[in-house]
Amino acid sequence: MDDRTVRMALERHWDASDASDFKVEHEIYREDAVLYYPQSGERIRGRKNIQESRFVQPNKKRFTILRIIGSGDLWVTEYVLTYDGVPSYVVSIMEFHEGLVENETQYFADRFDPAPSRAHLVERVSG
Repeated sequence: MDDRTVRMALERHWDASDASDFKVEHEIYREDAVLYYPQSGERIRGRKNIQESRFVQPNKKRFTILRIIGSGDLWVTEYVLTYDGVPSYVVSIMEFHEGLVENETQYFADRFDPAPSRAHLVERVSG
């Protein structure tokens, strides 16, 4: 699978995620895919279990993609995942095998207030 095709598959995946289209969202995963959430210590095995874990999640979710980078079998997506109006910043690392995601690791970070000690050094940005 060439890089252009993978990028298109990722764009389709994230668009489906934002639309809560659970069928299309999970077409990108192998049947034996594994999803890791290091911060909560969770590992979910299998496309069906990954799909169900997202289907039963009660919050209203929105996805805003900031960038997708990668090539070959390793791709990274930075995005803002908004749960019920509260943004969380996420990095998704996807490893592909034979054109489908074999492993995904997602790292989540919440906003935090800037440190006053560096206020004179920074440019404030929204987002």
